[in-house]
Amino acid sequence: MGLEFGIKDIIDILLVTILLYEGYKLMKGTGTGNIFIGIIAFIIFWFLITYVFKMRLMGTILNSLISVGAIALIVIFQGEIRRFFSRIGSHRNWKIFKSFQKFFRNKKEGTTNFPIMKIVLACRNMARAKTGALIVIARNANLAGYIESGDIINADINTRLLENIFFKNSPLHDGAVMILNDKIASAGAILPVSRNQSIPRHLGLRHRAAIGITEKTDAIAIVVSEETGTISIAIDGKINLNITAEQLQQILAQEIQF
Repeated sequence: MGLEFGIKDIIDILLVTILLYEGYKLMKGTGTGNIFIGIIAFIIFWFLITYVFKMRLMGTILNSLISVGAIALIVIFQGEIRRFFSRIGSHRNWKIFKSFQKFFRNKKEGTTNFPIMKIVLACRNMARAKTGALIVIARNANLAGYIESGDIINADINTRLLENIFFKNSPLHDGAVMILNDKIASAGAILPVSRNQSIPRHLGLRHRAAIGITEKTDAIAIVVSEETGTISIAIDGKINLNITAEQLQQILAQEIQF
């Protein structure tokens, strides 16, 4: 009897391929990419031994390793697994949900009550003065832990206030400003630093922290470089370097929809 290969098998292969590709993208550059490739090679070897060549003794040994290895994988890839499910849980990654949201939204697309211009003006002024800054804007993910790591402010977003927080003699200028809804929730917050090995070496801790927080959450992170006076923005673990104030305004208007 010949092998039966139908549409369900094609869908099955496509889903597995997509899952593996997304998993590799999450782990690429974090130091666990080679481990991930090795695990895939082991799974292919296990499949051939168990189901294709049907070697019982070797298959039994490999089955035992697979069952124990599942626990080891959770320990090794706990950060990547958390990021994976965090991205799945964020409705911003599902375009169909975005389409429904835009269809039922009463406001025009791209409009928001969020005071974008106050943040843009503060970043522009700090860039001109070469004042280093790191601003994180929360979206859907819960940033309570990061907010509480700094000094609670709970003030309205204000251009001058942002500039004063990051003034070089300010005790809060080294940390991040956390913005929740339309409030400056805290300042001097501590963020996770990205371990991505593909990040250019000339980028400092502010840029790496901006990438780190956007790898773990769906937040938006804005960086003003103290050395070059340039503005950068990080979203979904990727950073857009050396953008203008006008480009920052456009990106924020597109990404922020409260």
